[in-house]
Amino acid sequence: MQSDDEPRQAADRLRLFCGLRLRAETIDALVAWQARELGRGVVAGGRLVPAASLHLTLAFLGHRPAGELAAVSGALRAAAAAYDVRLPLRLTVRGYRETRSVGMLTFDDEGDRAGALARRLHERLEELGVYRREERPWLPHLTVLRFRDRPRLRPPLPELATVVPSDAAVYISRLQPGGAQYEVLENVALG
Repeated sequence: MQSDDEPRQAADRLRLFCGLRLRAETIDALVAWQARELGRGVVAGGRLVPAASLHLTLAFLGHRPAGELAAVSGALRAAAAAYDVRLPLRLTVRGYRETRSVGMLTFDDEGDRAGALARRLHERLEELGVYRREERPWLPHLTVLRFRDRPRLRPPLPELATVVPSDAAVYISRLQPGGAQYEVLENVALG
């Protein structure tokens, strides 16, 4: 039996992550590539990640108390403020790979600048006690397809110019029957 407090407790928790947002021209090119090259994955029971959800994840925090949102945003602001705008984050597509549930594009990170930003953020989030770093190093990647059964696609890579993120953001992820819906809670300038 559900107590009166259970719905309130669920509303007091947010499924949060921090990510790098993409410029409109990058999103447009990715959406066209998804439709052209990953359509078979959709037929095989997959779902293309919609344009509004395309991003590069810096840190996934999972379900956190709503009261921690300001501190998470502050950690992202502090990590981004240390970024040197004279040396832009520049990412180039390296490959396509599939895990047990997603298809993703992986990227090379010029000068490890995005990696340095991710590590600064991870340190600040760990200091807050809201994040535990993964054992493997951070990988710049962009999820483009979700599926239950791996379609084992081998699409040609998208012809993207160098990807330069527009900014960073704290997102909320709301789980829906048709897939997670992401909403930006706070934008953070880089630098």
